[in-house]
Amino acid sequence: LSAMAAEASGDATATRAAYTAMLSVPELKLAGLKGLVQLAQSQGDKAEAVKLAGDAYNQPRPAMWAFETLFEARLEAGEWSEALGLIDGALSRKLISPIFSERAKASLMAASAAALETSDDAQALDYAVRAAKLQPQFTPAAVIAARLLVKTGKAGRAEDVLEAAWAAAPHPALWLAYRDLISDETPRERARRLQGLIDRNNSHRESRILRLEQALLTGVKADIAAAMDALEPDTADDVVTKRVCAAMARGAQGLQDIDAARTWFAQAALAKSEPEWSDIDAEGRAFAYGSQDWSNLILTFAAKAVLPHPRFERGEKGLPELPELTSRYVPSMPFIKAATRRPNAPPQPDDPGAFDGAITGQDLDAEEADALPKPRPVRKARAPKAVK
Repeated sequence: LSAMAAEASGDATATRAAYTAMLSVPELKLAGLKGLVQLAQSQGDKAEAVKLAGDAYNQPRPAMWAFETLFEARLEAGEWSEALGLIDGALSRKLISPIFSERAKASLMAASAAALETSDDAQALDYAVRAAKLQPQFTPAAVIAARLLVKTGKAGRAEDVLEAAWAAAPHPALWLAYRDLISDETPRERARRLQGLIDRNNSHRESRILRLEQALLTGVKADIAAAMDALEPDTADDVVTKRVCAAMARGAQGLQDIDAARTWFAQAALAKSEPEWSDIDAEGRAFAYGSQDWSNLILTFAAKAVLPHPRFERGEKGLPELPELTSRYVPSMPFIKAATRRPNAPPQPDDPGAFDGAITGQDLDAEEADALPKPRPVRKARAPKAVK
């Protein structure tokens, strides 16, 4: 009560003294440590808060708040290895569930792989492959693992990792990584290979989009039209996105329907963007995040099994969602069909009757001239009556 009263009055010295006094009473020690941690945090003393939380975590019956304080501090500092050790200890003490532990470890190992990718390929590869196996739906792990496997000449294994991830949770970064596994192949060979990814999760929206990309590779108009028809449910006003509009625009271009392509471009201007597409930056790198973004990814995925989208939330540029509309002039569908004239010489200024012939249809084919309305006969002017 003394601590609460001192805290309410804003007296930091009395608050610290009251909470410190509680440390000598076994039953009140955790409560005293929690109060001191909160006081240190309010004063911006992170080191003191972590030290006190560590004392609380090492008690015979540690509290969940102590683990959370330490875990968040490790993430904020980018200390992925220390955070992994903390997860193992919390699981053994039954502070966290096995599924939370799995998700946290997978995301932490992926973050470790990303940090080591340019300095220790072997350790980075080990982390990434283990993470992708532990939680295939954590897309960053699969993408990083595939990238490192290709680097070591194991494209076939990279393909397996990406297919397993696609089966668990399709994501645009997965098919882009899958597409680029092999560079020296024809468009038809690539289209055939992409079918292996589509088959792993055939009914998913991402597979429908990928099917259109596949059809555009082969250029078979019947396949393009069929893929566009399959995407029709994803073009409803309440669900359509810029990326879907872009796919439909590219499909229309593949069908050489420039008017439809322009319509899709116009609709894209009003459509919402896709958060998932922002996971790929403007240079085409997927999940190129700093430690703070990884910290957010780890916390959110471990707790909710969903991926946040830091770049999207900050409004940063990602990979362009819309293709370029052809810059050369392509005429649109005409509103009316022009009449075909006979290849006669143009009328001369000294031949005014020629203009009359063009107006009355005399220069048209017989069938076209008959379809024109007949001119009214010109009445002769009457002579004026004599005035009496």
